[in-house]
Amino acid sequence: MTKAETSPIRLVIHGGAGTLTRARLKKEREQAYTQVLEQSLTAGHAVLAAGGSSIDAVIAAIVVMEDSPLFNAGKGAVFSNAGRIELDASIMDGSTLMVGSVAGVTTIRNPIRAARAVMTQSEHVMLIGQGADAFAAEQGLEIVDPSYFYTQFRWDQLQKAIAQERLLRDHDALSDKPDAAEKMDQKHGTVGAVALDRHGNLAAGTSTGGITNKRFGRVGDSPIIGAGTYADNRSVAVSATGSGEMFIRTCAAFNTAAQVRLLHSSLIEAADNTLKDVAAIAGDGGLIVLDAKGNYAMRFNTRGMFRGIVGNDGIVRVEIFE
Repeated sequence: MTKAETSPIRLVIHGGAGTLTRARLKKEREQAYTQVLEQSLTAGHAVLAAGGSSIDAVIAAIVVMEDSPLFNAGKGAVFSNAGRIELDASIMDGSTLMVGSVAGVTTIRNPIRAARAVMTQSEHVMLIGQGADAFAAEQGLEIVDPSYFYTQFRWDQLQKAIAQERLLRDHDALSDKPDAAEKMDQKHGTVGAVALDRHGNLAAGTSTGGITNKRFGRVGDSPIIGAGTYADNRSVAVSATGSGEMFIRTCAAFNTAAQVRLLHSSLIEAADNTLKDVAAIAGDGGLIVLDAKGNYAMRFNTRGMFRGIVGNDGIVRVEIFE
């Protein structure tokens, strides 16, 4: 058998990390999340099983979650203070270190596809705002009216945040405060995926709507290569979710990969060290990590993280709580 036929395939995904407990996530909602996560894993695995690239698998998995109103990415993303939905996404190819990223886009149905177009069809690595929207349209990507992304839950969440005159971080939609727990009984989050294909190549991607009530064109870690996304065949592929500003300040994704490559740390050790750095500056969240041998880690310092894996056997495994 050739190397391509014997190399492992693996896909790991996340849908956000936060204060997730069985007591607060209603059974019907838990089932709904589980179903979409399984669909995401199945879509990405189909690409890998057919011999497709890790990049294509990451995009297939993330598109499923972007198209679901359950997550803070694509349809169902959070609103800014101005009542707009501004989306961010990035992707990285571990075999070439090629990257693509978009930020603050408002009309692209699937920002992760736009990130790939930036990577493959432009001489740049990041496009933002109207320029990114226009570029995506030129590339033939699906363009939608901003109203497509609207959900009542997210609109109500914005009104609450404005009324309280405070930022409501996406991963704190389920806080310990009774009033918040009463009205926001589920967690919605940034989505991401890391994949290993039959050729031994890694890829990582992340997509998000940011934080509720964000202002001034705020951009978080998700579209920042090395913060929310990173992939290098010599180390690992990483996708992050959580306190964006703190993940940027700690270069979380690259930090994790560097520990594996240079210090020969285990994936779990590297991810936990990074999360300790994030926690030291009052941040929290989670990381999914995958290496070129198929080893993986799904680590978080919150009460839970929507997450799942699938490998050569095609059996999807989804988890939410600690």
